[in-house]
Amino acid sequence: MPQELVERMDLPEVIAPEESVVPPAPPEGLDTVLYEHDERDSRADLRRQIAALELQLARLFGSAFPRKGIDFSVAGVGGPRLLSVDELERVRDSLAGRVQDVRLRLNDSSYVEQQNRELIERMIADPAGHKWRRVANEDVGEPGCKHWHSTPKWGPIGLLLGWWRVKISSGCPLAEGLRPPDAHTAAAT
Repeated sequence: MPQELVERMDLPEVIAPEESVVPPAPPEGLDTVLYEHDERDSRADLRRQIAALELQLARLFGSAFPRKGIDFSVAGVGGPRLLSVDELERVRDSLAGRVQDVRLRLNDSSYVEQQNRELIERMIADPAGHKWRRVANEDVGEPGCKHWHSTPKWGPIGLLLGWWRVKISSGCPLAEGLRPPDAHTAAAT
């Protein structure tokens, strides 16, 4: 190895700590940020990123409203306090992972729902090819109790003759409960 590479003459001299340009403490009466370690910009940037990720999570919740089983909550980090930069980075990273996880789950469920919608179309086109098959509203990502069911037309006669149809239910049954007492029976007692 040549001696010229080992000895470098163009390097600046190292400044001793007592010759530092910025004193270790500000002069008395002078309040300036030059003398402090300021993390405000990094905190503001991390808070902006966290707010954007929370907004994405909220929009995903809004777009997937009737679906269940997907956690959209944002957990707190130990009560009200000022978080350090490291804690803000952990919050941001966990939110980014959750947003990605929710997107993957919603993509999977929307694929299954689309397949079920196509199945309903095939059932309506060929009811005899999908005998006794039932698809519920929940299977296509909609709220309610409605379902599509391939059944024989006219009961046993249609079953024997091969007449099939897709019957669409009218939805949830009416809520039944105790009726209010009749005016005549309440007055008699």
